[in-house]
Amino acid sequence: MFHHIHPYKPFIPANATKLIVGTLPPPRFTTGELKAGDVDFCYGSRDGQLWVILDKIFGLNLKFETTAEAIKQREHFLINRGIGICDMVASAKREKIDASDIGMLEVKLRDLVAVLQENPKIDTLLFTGGNSKNGPEYFFRRKLKDYNIPLKLISNEVPRIHTLQLPENGRTVNTVSLIAPSGAANRAVGSLSGYKKMKDENPELTTIDFRVEQYRPFF
Repeated sequence: MFHHIHPYKPFIPANATKLIVGTLPPPRFTTGELKAGDVDFCYGSRDGQLWVILDKIFGLNLKFETTAEAIKQREHFLINRGIGICDMVASAKREKIDASDIGMLEVKLRDLVAVLQENPKIDTLLFTGGNSKNGPEYFFRRKLKDYNIPLKLISNEVPRIHTLQLPENGRTVNTVSLIAPSGAANRAVGSLSGYKKMKDENPELTTIDFRVEQYRPFF
């Protein structure tokens, strides 16, 4: 049984108002056996699309390589934009060594409610995935039950939006469940009416282009 431990501490700048929330990076980031093109940082997999999407939105000219410069580029962007990253999962066990959320067993969660309490400027959680089993929103809902905090639906259209109030001061925090920035989620993108309409109007556009337009208003 592989013990899949999250290799990165939460990266939360003091000015952060938004928090990107996922689950775990691929197992090779835990073992340190990175591939060419990986960045040794949150969402650094060469197969992932989050930094590709953000690069397109903001024109960052990011490097996609295993270098200190590539890490600093991402840190600089997050600090400048007031965005943090704190994935839900601290560790999990796996019978099969892969990056699938559904394959996680004996999951130990980070306490994201406590993270919100410790960072009073954060008003938005950006989930890189929805409420399917073992997704970031799914685990966050589980953690909210420990605090008896309800999650209120604001919009049921993708990306789905919810809101909650923290008990200590009634502070409102919004959550946005984006389509996962992964190749595995491309099938879900392809089934969306908005994507089909985009393709009808411009067949050259891709699932990444669709995500760029979906992510843009929330970043």
